[in-house]
Amino acid sequence: MGRYILKRLGLLLPTLFGLILVIFILVQFAPGGPIEQIISQMTLGNVSSTAGISGGGNVGADPGTANSLSSSYGLHPDLIADLEKQFGFDKPAHERFINMVLDYLTLDFGTSYFQDRPVIDLITERLPVSISLGLWSLFLIYTISIPLGVLKATRDGTRFDLATSSVIFIGYAIPGFLFAIFLIVMFAGGGYLEIFPMRGLISENWRELSFGALILDYFWHLALPITALTIGGFATLTMLTKNSFLEELGKQFVLTARSKGLSEHRVLYRHVFRNAMLIIIAGFPAAFVGILFTGSLLIEIIFSLDGIGLLSYEAVIKRDYPILFGSIFIFTLVGLVMQLVGDLTYVLVDPRIDFETR
Repeated sequence: MGRYILKRLGLLLPTLFGLILVIFILVQFAPGGPIEQIISQMTLGNVSSTAGISGGGNVGADPGTANSLSSSYGLHPDLIADLEKQFGFDKPAHERFINMVLDYLTLDFGTSYFQDRPVIDLITERLPVSISLGLWSLFLIYTISIPLGVLKATRDGTRFDLATSSVIFIGYAIPGFLFAIFLIVMFAGGGYLEIFPMRGLISENWRELSFGALILDYFWHLALPITALTIGGFATLTMLTKNSFLEELGKQFVLTARSKGLSEHRVLYRHVFRNAMLIIIAGFPAAFVGILFTGSLLIEIIFSLDGIGLLSYEAVIKRDYPILFGSIFIFTLVGLVMQLVGDLTYVLVDPRIDFETR
């Protein structure tokens, strides 16, 4: 197994390099860019908003020559040339990419074009929010879905199965963000009750709270966002668990175990559980990355939570390429590591699986 782990770790850098190269090439052909964003602010009279922008970072799309932008926006070519030099766009694309890769080897993602802060600091600051949403949501989803799916499989076709299936399909049909809006209207002062806070992850006076009160305040703010994410995510896993267990319960080895006089509990959790859980474990890395970086995006916007999903979305809108590339790098790295964790969990659940021989 050690050789397999080393092989997978050895593929991390080529995979990251290939993805960043593809995104970098695509960005070269994307319309607009940070220079256009700054020029638009300047032409609208908002020059002060660009005064603090530093020249950190050397990635992004080539916004065009100084002369073409000058003719489009009516600004002096020297001003546009200075902006291009400030952001490193005066260099050829291949040189910018090489410099970016060399910086990334030391985890230097450059400086945000519009926030004048190191990208690594922005990501580190926002990442705990997204991790909190992702981990707690997945914990609740798996805690609810697996026992419920097992019960549905053992009681297939009963009233319990039909009733829970109706609830599951309703939860699956309602988007998570729509349920989040409903929760705000009902329980966060949006029109009815005002039990939970509408935005943020902590209260304004959190520095004055004791440790116990701080924990309660943290979960008080997380209650509605996590509920919205859990409702939107548990339906698929529940049905997957049920179908997986039903398939295993119909196999010959289960009939053999029952014919030997083994109890139903022992048959279910000693023989069926291990095989049925394999497909569920296989989907854990994708589920974690999906909730962590994409599923929580709208939830972060609705509840005003400064997570990495919201940070990446704002970077795309503003063409803040250092944040965009840094976020993609982190997304991919976490996804690859979680895929390896999923493979290792395979082996823990079923030692018969050996990735070394593949």
